[in-house]
Amino acid sequence: MAKAKKNNNTEEPIEKQLWKAADKLRKNIDAAEYKHIILGLIFLKYISHAFEELFDKLKKGEGEYAGADPEDKDEYKAENVFFVPEIARWSYLQSKAKLPEIGKEVDQAMDAIEKDNPSLRDVLPKVYARGNLDPTNLGGLIDLVGNIALGDAKARSADVLGHVFEYFLGEFALAEGKKGGQFYTPRGVVELLVEMLEPYKGRVFDPCCGSGGMFVQSEKFVVDHQGRVNDISIYGQESNQTTWRLAKMNLAIRGIDSSQVKWNNEGSFLNNSHKDLKADYVIANPPFNDSDWSGDLLRKDGRWQYGVPPVKNANYAWLQHFLFHLAPHGKAGVVLANGALTSNTSTEGEIRTNFITSDLIECIIALPDKLFYSTHIPASLWFINRNKKFGKGVVLLIDGRKLGRLRNKNLRELDEDERQLLINTFNNWKTSSEKYSDIEGFCKSVRVDEIKENDYALNPGYYVGVKEVLPREDIVDKKILILQENIDSWINEEDSLNKCLKEVIMNISLNKVDKFKHKIGDFFKVKGGASFKGKEFVSKGLPVMKIKNVKPRRLLLDNVDYISIDTANKYSDFMISPNDLLITMTGNRFEGGKDSWVGKVAMFKEEKPYYLNQRVGILNLIKPKVIELNYIYYLISNDYYQEYFVKIARGSGGQSNLSPSQILNTIIYLPSIEDQRKFSGIIETIDRKRNLNKRISAKLIEANKAIFQKSRI
Repeated sequence: MAKAKKNNNTEEPIEKQLWKAADKLRKNIDAAEYKHIILGLIFLKYISHAFEELFDKLKKGEGEYAGADPEDKDEYKAENVFFVPEIARWSYLQSKAKLPEIGKEVDQAMDAIEKDNPSLRDVLPKVYARGNLDPTNLGGLIDLVGNIALGDAKARSADVLGHVFEYFLGEFALAEGKKGGQFYTPRGVVELLVEMLEPYKGRVFDPCCGSGGMFVQSEKFVVDHQGRVNDISIYGQESNQTTWRLAKMNLAIRGIDSSQVKWNNEGSFLNNSHKDLKADYVIANPPFNDSDWSGDLLRKDGRWQYGVPPVKNANYAWLQHFLFHLAPHGKAGVVLANGALTSNTSTEGEIRTNFITSDLIECIIALPDKLFYSTHIPASLWFINRNKKFGKGVVLLIDGRKLGRLRNKNLRELDEDERQLLINTFNNWKTSSEKYSDIEGFCKSVRVDEIKENDYALNPGYYVGVKEVLPREDIVDKKILILQENIDSWINEEDSLNKCLKEVIMNISLNKVDKFKHKIGDFFKVKGGASFKGKEFVSKGLPVMKIKNVKPRRLLLDNVDYISIDTANKYSDFMISPNDLLITMTGNRFEGGKDSWVGKVAMFKEEKPYYLNQRVGILNLIKPKVIELNYIYYLISNDYYQEYFVKIARGSGGQSNLSPSQILNTIIYLPSIEDQRKFSGIIETIDRKRNLNKRISAKLIEANKAIFQKSRI
């Protein structure tokens, strides 16, 4: 992978640098539209680079190129290189990048390329002259893509730009969320499917191919295993023309023949573009639980050899479509929603039973949730084999639901070790290797008779059981010793605090308290956080307080970002001091629970220096002698002021912002300084009691577990 140097002695992959730079130039363009702009430029850069490299060889006319005409299209066709007319060559466009009509120039370039290369007809985006794309930003994008270092060889340029293209597809899918799942399957899932299916040689088919990731990974698999790329041929179909265009560019940039990747808007069920194809491998991620697949028009279709699928769910229609296109020795690896493992709706149970009794199912892997952009529901991988050589009458069931790590709150990833665990388990099983054995809670080789006893359900969780993980005896004993050693001090601490609590509560006066009207700005000023640049964050260093760390009356400090000492010195004015009051100045308006609202208030109690990021403010006390800080903290962090800040915040949609003036003009009613101290003391004592109870409760729960585990060891 190409790398580029970065400050702070760290390196960042070139595709990440490019993404950050391109995202800054995006401005107000929607991600769904912007992806065609940037991906089209990357594609144009690739074909122009490959063309110009061959053009230079033809122009020199040395060796096998002696007497060649560099403007002869057939010379490029013979080398499997796209011919690029002069007005579409990157050097020409880059020379025009600063002109106001650059958008028109790029659209004309795309038209010219399509005209001279029939395989690209109706593929390339012509969106660059639109009014919402600023010519200056477009020129910046052209310069950005033009600065990608490609090296000397066509293969190298395909590797670098192909990798960038794939990375951008993934980032756009992440940005678009559910819609992103329509054109992109996460790379980790694709790699797992391909590595387990092992498409070394033959015809590879994906009838819902999205942006072509299955094909790209299949060819990469062949190369990585010292095979010959020409030994596999790809066949695909896609019903979304925009997505099909992405696939054609994605494949072309890697030199993969996409002539058999077809588009029609009716889709694979109604208008099968490869009716006579018998593929050696099917690799696919069809739409989950699709209810709009025109099933009512296909009741007597010849593909339904194992039962007519229900009209309102296409899962078993897809499975039978895949089987219909498999050669007698063919294999399939596909993704389906977990419901297909157990559903008995309409004819689904009958069809699944017929699959199992026909010995077509080789392996099922239940995946963790949140792996896909299009849905958070868990899915499973189905591996189908028309000609099982090993494991006849047996199905390998793997429960992988506990695997994966969260990339963010909405998306999980399988890491390389986890993928390899699944691949090795499958390979060891199917070769009857002595290395395979059932693992309680993870995998089991299940005979059809046992599956029959469970009504032909294929959910691995029904079969693999649950592994009881017991800690070492010395660890359990240590926990019990801690309980025995500390129980007296916990009881004494609680007794002491209970006496203090009783005293302050009994001294609470029921007399009315006089209060006086003030504004928060009478005692405080608001200071916002620093606008740290993305490149200033490092893996270790001094911690930064971000908006994600501030919750109502508490701070979450187990997931912080860091800056270097040098960066901290630049932002010394933004260091947080103990007992500073922090307030979030951006957030939701009543949506998503209080943890995500605008106007959350918490007190900073740490001795270690933290630095404040933007979107969080500090309430700096300017009159410390006339108010009790703890009382103000309790006051403005209570439910009334939390809701008040939400209501006065400004902004469209769910996202809202609090300005410093809104905070400072907020009215508060304060009792005398003596009463402030008295009431804050009472509240603080109650808080101490609550926190002690939590701490002791957590210790007792841990001890309870240890005592039970002692009986199990």
